[in-house]
Amino acid sequence: MTLSLYKKKKSLVSVIMPYYNKKDYFSDSFKSAINQTYKNLEIIIIYDQKNLDDFLYIKKIISTYKNVRVFFNKKNRGVSFSRNLGIKKSKGEYVAFLDCDDIWSKNKLTVQISYMKSNAVDFLHTSYYAINSNKDIIGKRFAKKEIDYKQLINSCDIGLSTVVVKKIILEKYKKPFSPISTKEDYLLWLKISKKNKIIGLNKFLVYWRKSKGSLSSFFLIKFINAFHIYYKYEGFSFLHSIFRVLVLSINYLRKLRT
Repeated sequence: MTLSLYKKKKSLVSVIMPYYNKKDYFSDSFKSAINQTYKNLEIIIIYDQKNLDDFLYIKKIISTYKNVRVFFNKKNRGVSFSRNLGIKKSKGEYVAFLDCDDIWSKNKLTVQISYMKSNAVDFLHTSYYAINSNKDIIGKRFAKKEIDYKQLINSCDIGLSTVVVKKIILEKYKKPFSPISTKEDYLLWLKISKKNKIIGLNKFLVYWRKSKGSLSSFFLIKFINAFHIYYKYEGFSFLHSIFRVLVLSINYLRKLRT
């Protein structure tokens, strides 16, 4: 595909940003999206707090931009509900996810959309850096060229904020993100991988912020939700689900050390 033809066929990308208690990081995340070299985009913010105090801050940041829409949950509904609402409201041919504490490289969408169009790819994720609250790089995650279901079931190696996917893929599911508190993205990737190719691009285009939450309690929630994924959603036996959780947990702990 020539550059001129690519420009003529520039598709709308819908960027979905669920917001809950991320005031310290929202500005950097939002600016990394709005300042993309790829300009044909809309940003959909799902405000997931009953208290509107943070929205006054958000409003000041987004007020000068026309391609931003905000939707409000009447109460805290969580990221799954919020992302599903964002997908429903989106108008783009492509959907990109950006958590409100992560940061995109300036050319992220240009690189990914160009690659997806040139190679007929419907789902593309990338490599990414792990950063701390001060934006210091503390690790790297490399995207594999292709991941199938058998590989994904052992380890979730797809960073949510790196993903760009054709909306038509998400529309196959009534509620793409299931109502669990963590690993909701992992469950969606598993569903998609059964019917579609999961392609990775080894370019570092995202900075994923590692949270400061309690590792012990957070890990316990991840453990429980992982079990639910294997036992309830994937239909594995009780013992096989426990085995799968142990494999997933070992791989997760290995990634924490990188």
